[in-house]
Amino acid sequence: MALDLREIWLNRELLYFFVWRDLKVRYKQTAFGALWALIQPLALMLVFTLVLGNVEGIAPPGVPYSLFTLVALVPWTLFSQGLIGSSGSLVGAANILQKVYFPRLLMPISSIGSYLVDFVLGMAMLFIVMLLMGVVPTIAAIWVLPLTMLALAAALAFGIWLSAINVRYRDVRYAVPFLIQVWLFASPIAYSADVIPDELLPIYSLNPMSGVIEGFRWALLAPDAPAPLPSIGISITITTIALVTGLGYFRRAERTFADII
Repeated sequence: MALDLREIWLNRELLYFFVWRDLKVRYKQTAFGALWALIQPLALMLVFTLVLGNVEGIAPPGVPYSLFTLVALVPWTLFSQGLIGSSGSLVGAANILQKVYFPRLLMPISSIGSYLVDFVLGMAMLFIVMLLMGVVPTIAAIWVLPLTMLALAAALAFGIWLSAINVRYRDVRYAVPFLIQVWLFASPIAYSADVIPDELLPIYSLNPMSGVIEGFRWALLAPDAPAPLPSIGISITITTIALVTGLGYFRRAERTFADII
């Protein structure tokens, strides 16, 4: 792992190039361009609000349901798009992998990094919506920074697993969209974590995005309430385990990437 990190640092300019390339390819010949970074969470917010906005008990009182879901959808969009992009990053770069040597880990990292631009735009939109609804961020909003790093680490942890497996088994590209859909409803986006039955809490807590989403809501909407430190701590633990084991598997598998891909 130490060697990979050193190689990544030495090839940081190549990493910047891959990120810039992904951004250009993503929005090339699109009518709305980077506005899609705002349209996607807003569209999901609208759907959840229309379908579940009047259901009592799924969100805390005093917070508009639309804002309640939007605060969760912004980090979720970063995680889900980063996971989808990183899982297919190696197969998408097959021609480069077969011709040039560089740290293979650059591909999933750059795929996730390219979505940081979308996330920044999404956060700017979120703060504007909060101000329009009369919600003023406090100093607790600074917690958004480490929580964003946790979301990126979670996307990378599971992304490197899936990207390495996808080289050998192309079923991954069909399974990932289904996985994201299930993960979406298993995360406290359209509902509060308080509605989870006690018997399901041990399973629910294994979702690394639970701590991220609960942390975002606490930092931006309820800074006077107790911080969800236990949930965040479990998310850090699960993400760390997935990241360490994923890096180990990636290191062993990358020797055969060029031959199999």
